[in-house]
Amino acid sequence: MTDIPVLETSRLVLRGFQPGDLDAMTAMWALPDIVRYIGGVPLTREQSWTRLLRHVGMWQVMGFGFWVITDKSTGRLIGEAGFHEMRRAMVPDIENTLEAGWGLLPDMHGRGLASEALEAMWAWAAEHRPDMPITCIIDPQNTASLTLATRHGFLETARAIYQGADVVILRRSKT
Repeated sequence: MTDIPVLETSRLVLRGFQPGDLDAMTAMWALPDIVRYIGGVPLTREQSWTRLLRHVGMWQVMGFGFWVITDKSTGRLIGEAGFHEMRRAMVPDIENTLEAGWGLLPDMHGRGLASEALEAMWAWAAEHRPDMPITCIIDPQNTASLTLATRHGFLETARAIYQGADVVILRRSKT
């Protein structure tokens, strides 16, 4: 069984998902602002549980995955970020890459917290998966995430249709 590493920054703790995170996760994924560019439909408690299990399982199977982002001073779950390998039915495919993803509660936006979490992720990836390319897919209407990705060294490599929706495929250049 893979131990999920804990990453700490000046204001955040990124840790593995735990069963006790379900209620906070359910509340987060029920928010229209969270799902607007990720399927558009709020998740049920059951779907949030499946998501939590997928995050834990990714670490066990792939040796990488997503972290819960918590506020260091309060312990409050404020988001999630990490890497996954989703084997998406998409052309071009991004299999065998660290597909990055991130999301923060709306009241946490605009504070530089996403950048702080991403910097911790890049450091982890550089140490543990230095030869794996880092990619992400973003809804073309999600200008905030596209701006954040660009600020963190991502460049658009293609456009695709995924599950009936347009996505921008980006790849992070080594920095």
